[in-house]
Amino acid sequence: MATTAPGTAELAAQLLRHTSGDGVHATPIPRLSLIRAARPGEPLVLLHEPALCVVAQGKKRVHLADEVYVYDASRFLVVSIDLPVTGQVVEASPAAPYLCLRLDLDPGELAQMLLEFGPPPPAAQRPARGLYLSAMTPAMLDAVLRLTRLLDAPEDIAALAPLAVRELTYRLLKSDEGWRLRQIAAGDGQARRIARAIDWLKQHYAEPLRIEEFARELHMSPSSLHHHFKAVTAMSPLQYQKQLRLQEARRLMFSEALDATSAAFRVGYESPSQFSREYSRLFGEPPARDLRRLRETGGLVRPA
Repeated sequence: MATTAPGTAELAAQLLRHTSGDGVHATPIPRLSLIRAARPGEPLVLLHEPALCVVAQGKKRVHLADEVYVYDASRFLVVSIDLPVTGQVVEASPAAPYLCLRLDLDPGELAQMLLEFGPPPPAAQRPARGLYLSAMTPAMLDAVLRLTRLLDAPEDIAALAPLAVRELTYRLLKSDEGWRLRQIAAGDGQARRIARAIDWLKQHYAEPLRIEEFARELHMSPSSLHHHFKAVTAMSPLQYQKQLRLQEARRLMFSEALDATSAAFRVGYESPSQFSREYSRLFGEPPARDLRRLRETGGLVRPA
């Protein structure tokens, strides 16, 4: 059985005190959110932006393509680049709800700290997965606690929260897996090129993807692009684009009341039947049924 670091009970008490019920709760500390769930949930398919997620109580499972990551208070999750994932709370109860904090990572802040740390070591130059788990250490938990304790002293947040976030970012970069973050933000290596590729796909997901032209823009060969893109995201560029298209179509149908055919054309599909098949494969239900369920359960939420 996994053991949790000292201080976890204090963190759970803080998160419980500052969440009024189930859901995602914004805090006065910029980029910090608290999440609470009294029961295991349904799988949620979403684009996870770069973030640190620390569980104080309960357990979460995240799927990235065919890979499965399970984390609790003994391990924290880091997402270093925008990734389409499926997340699910798998351990929670009214007596012991799932409690998690999410700190969105600031690329500018990471880049600034890299000026102090320098680039990743040569052994870590090969692009690695953009989502990983790492063991919670006493030093890491202490940094998390210093940040969350400020929620009980709102008058200190403006002065001390930036320092607490900086310390937490420092601990993250210095952790055993911190080189993964450093390679995404550093220089002009292959991992940084994949980060640029993802930025382009997010802005042009509805356009046809011509791999040879795409690779040329990134100063990579098509085979190198495919290899390194899959190393970071666990999927090909075309698979990544498909996830972006389907998630955006879902958002359009839910938020802007578009019908399935209109949403499909808006995100780049030419065949409504192909859209419906791929939508059902990703979300588990055809568009109309999925939208009814979303409206009954409160809609789209952020993962953590």
